[in-house]
Amino acid sequence: MIYLFHGSDTDTARKKAFAWVAAARAKEPQLVYARLAASDVSDAALTEAAGAGGLFVKRLLVLIDDPYAKTKAADDVEDTVDDASATGIDAHIDALAASDNAIVILAPGLTIARAKKITAKATKEYKFDRVAAAPARGFNSALVNALASRDAGKLWLEVVRAIRAGDAPEMLHGLLHWKARDIMEKGARAWPSTEARALSLKLIMLLGDARRTGTDLALALERFALSIRGV
Repeated sequence: MIYLFHGSDTDTARKKAFAWVAAARAKEPQLVYARLAASDVSDAALTEAAGAGGLFVKRLLVLIDDPYAKTKAADDVEDTVDDASATGIDAHIDALAASDNAIVILAPGLTIARAKKITAKATKEYKFDRVAAAPARGFNSALVNALASRDAGKLWLEVVRAIRAGDAPEMLHGLLHWKARDIMEKGARAWPSTEARALSLKLIMLLGDARRTGTDLALALERFALSIRGV
């Protein structure tokens, strides 16, 4: 029986594989455990892993640790390096799959082509890929420009868009208050100086009230956006 652990997240694949082995050993203490590094993989070792058994040894638990380490290729291009451990696994894959022993193949970064071949024979596949980080959002000029132009509808729309895109309400509040201070210092056609000061104070009070009362800051920002014509 083959249990395949692979994927682009090497650390997670390794941790999960060793955790699986530890759990299996705890569940079946009678299992005889062996770990084969890539350099330990040979025809004799794989034959024993697939077929060992007898009066005193009923089942083996074998962890084959990264046998394809020297033959990793990009994307789904077939491996071309003639590595003994890799070719050995390929040659014994049917016997390992048919064995009553638990054969754990830990192969982070396995090529797509090879992963498909092993998965087709495996009892269970565990794949752990890195999650791509969301692209960083730049300065939200549309938000601050809507405030500067005193366009309530546009400001409300930009607040909603930013919240849906995952921006923290606290970050949006900070950006809006920065723009309010900027308007106070530099002036803006749509904001007389007295109203610019009132705008800044309103934003300060908005955050304080939200913290004190537990009001949803995102909702408070939406209400603020719709109210700016009357500030």
